Amino acid sequence: MITNDMTSALPFDDFRNLLATLPPADTAAEARALALFAKADKPKGSLGRIEDIAAWLAAWSGRAPPAVNRPLVAIFAGNHGVARHGISPRPVAATANAVELCAAGGAAVNQICIANDLGLKVFDLALDIPTADLTEDVALDERGCAATMAFGMEAIAGGTDLLCLGDLGVGNSTVAATLFAALFGGKGADWVGSGSGADAAMQARKAEVVDAALAFHGTSLRDPLEALRRVGGREFAAIAGAILAARIQKIPVLLDGLVATAAAATLHAANPAALDHCLLASLSPEPAHDRAAARLGLRPLLDLGVSHGEGAGAALAAGLVKAAALTSSGMAAAVR
Repeated sequence: MITNDMTSALPFDDFRNLLATLPPADTAAEARALALFAKADKPKGSLGRIEDIAAWLAAWSGRAPPAVNRPLVAIFAGNHGVARHGISPRPVAATANAVELCAAGGAAVNQICIANDLGLKVFDLALDIPTADLTEDVALDERGCAATMAFGMEAIAGGTDLLCLGDLGVGNSTVAATLFAALFGGKGADWVGSGSGADAAMQARKAEVVDAALAFHGTSLRDPLEALRRVGGREFAAIAGAILAARIQKIPVLLDGLVATAAAATLHAANPAALDHCLLASLSPEPAHDRAAARLGLRPLLDLGVSHGEGAGAALAAGLVKAAALTSSGMAAAVR
């Protein structure tokens, strides 16, 4: 884990070291989970992806049959200086309003968590201090980005055995598009979409913002962690940190939507094995999300057209993952 006592020369060095030494899956537990399904009184492979999910849980928790006893939805909220360019139909204040709604129990994700018996944490990442405008400055300096990643790692403090990651942030679909363009290539028009309801003129403005950011930061974006700090944001950095912490602690992860996928993409660019413990919970209607997921080798568990954010897709998918775990353990008990 990262501590506040950075001993290396540069803040990112600790994360680079972690990315170079990621723990592998427990292939023996994965094989045991698959063997239990093979022994059950049913046609081979008849439960389709349910069997795959159970095997994935076993591989990344080390338990066969797997179990989900303390699932957690962690939502990170951040604001962006780039929003001043009019790239969202929602005011920046909407981020804080959404956080308050979650805290009051009135958001969609609250109800889904109740339905699926999930824990919920919402993190306000200095909403009153937006990141710098990425078209003319770095969104975060290296120390600030590293500290935010370290803060994201604390999401698993207190214990969880399934981490579901979501976001809140006005303008962050444009930030995600910028990260995708930086990591995968292309122009703004290739990666922007309607986000929270942008019309054609606003989408064109979003594309211009992405192109301006790419031009300003240039070759510095070739390094994934540099891309994260330069054209990302606090919720992106925190999600990246949470993904890393979960890997170190052998906790399976569900990624929710466009922003979590963009954050994850920075880790994948640094180490293609960095997302092996992750599944994509839900596919956003944003066209770029499908393309980015394909580049990362992530196949969504759900495709319900949910673009609401705030972890709603991951919370819905967590119910499916819990069902897969119970299916595995229940059928294993019957076999015995």
